[in-house]
Amino acid sequence: MTNMLYRPNRRALLRGTAAAGAAALMGTLPGRLMAQDAPAKPAEIIVRAWGGSWVEALKKGVSDPFTAATGIQVRHDLTEDNEIQPKVWAAVAQGRVPPIHINWDTTTNATKSALRGVTEDLSDLSNLAGTTDLAKPVGLDGYPIVNTYGYVYVLAYRPEAFPDGAPTSWKAMLDPKFRGRIALYNDGIGFHFPAQVAGGGKLEDIPANMQAAWDFIAQVKEQQPLLGEDPDFTAWFQNGEIDLACTISTNAREAKKNGVDLAWTVPEEGAKFDTDGLWIPKGLPENELYWAKEYINFAISKDAQQVWCDGLGLPGVVPGLTPPADLVDDPSYPDTPEEMSHLIRISTKVQVENESEWFGKFKEIMQG
Repeated sequence: MTNMLYRPNRRALLRGTAAAGAAALMGTLPGRLMAQDAPAKPAEIIVRAWGGSWVEALKKGVSDPFTAATGIQVRHDLTEDNEIQPKVWAAVAQGRVPPIHINWDTTTNATKSALRGVTEDLSDLSNLAGTTDLAKPVGLDGYPIVNTYGYVYVLAYRPEAFPDGAPTSWKAMLDPKFRGRIALYNDGIGFHFPAQVAGGGKLEDIPANMQAAWDFIAQVKEQQPLLGEDPDFTAWFQNGEIDLACTISTNAREAKKNGVDLAWTVPEEGAKFDTDGLWIPKGLPENELYWAKEYINFAISKDAQQVWCDGLGLPGVVPGLTPPADLVDDPSYPDTPEEMSHLIRISTKVQVENESEWFGKFKEIMQG
């Protein structure tokens, strides 16, 4: 494994078409993917994904070139990750074939599935040798999950709403002029930790004492924030319905690419840094398991990562990736220790043990 904070040399961006991606795929995995003794190919594999710009980036960087190289169609199931989780768990427990081949999941959710024993081991993927430490799930044996990139829950804002410059604190959400024009995820994900600091608490008190976070969230609740998921954030910004949001930078960037005057920042309290990953549920037929693994193996190749992560605007898990031109030295694309020092990272184990309670507390406050 190489250092997670490897700073890549600047070079020309790789813009792969499906055909070019297919060639890269065949070159990346000559020993397995094109092996003469490879098992029979299924007609399709099903990958659970998030919608909007998220699935478009996956399609361009991974799914389309995989199909071009193998002939296997990739169907994207856009069921939300929290909704499909119990369906997968039930299928494995009952000995049924799971409803998907691959889950594109938050690392925290994926860790819950790994601890439940429903995930296949991915330690034999050949491309793991070329990944950074970020690819390894922390606190788990082997690779029941492969992390695929990191991301930051930034404070996104409309510059026209801040004529004096970017907001420096999450406390900007408390300004009465933004009443009804703030957005948060409907379970508060990404907001709990900076709220702890903004409310006067300490990160080291998480999870034992988070009253400061709940008090700050209660103040924000009085501002009547909009609550939603990734596609909602993009639409709200595009429609001019919000001025501030705690959101993954990908959503803000997508709105900006579509012509919305938008910017984002990491406030003085910090911002949550986390990872997503790919995993395979147990119970697939042997040949389908083989090709599902090949899909993930390609997803962590340099060629696929460059296109996929470029589309998401997120730092991947392979050294030497070129940041998108619009994100060079951007705090939402950390690739140095200095940039990482401004971000909040809480152990996956702590999140797994407490996330359901945090989500419930957030919803209780918002519905109160």
